Order: sequence, then structure tokens, then C-alpha cells
Amino acid sequence: MEKNIDMGTAGSLTITLLVVAVALLMRSFYKRFMGVDRSDDTSDK
Repeated sequence: MEKNIDMGTAGSLTITLLVVAVALLMRSFYKRFMGVDRSDDTSDK
């Protein structure tokens, strides 16, 4: 029942775009979270 699926150029570009977008979003949220976390630590002192 194994089928060969050929995504082609459009599929490869779509997957690449999605991976890059997710990586950028994760980096953005991580930087925002770490910035908020650091500002909370400094405001307590």
C-alpha cells in the first residue's frame, strides 16, 4: 500500500516557506518571552 508522492517544485517551496515562517515565529516568541522574563526579574529587586 506504499504510494510514491511527488510534491514537485511548488510543494517543496511551500514546505520550505512554512518551516522558515514557523522558525521565525518561534524565535520571535522566545525573544519576547525572555525579554519579559528578564524585566520581571529586574523589577523585583
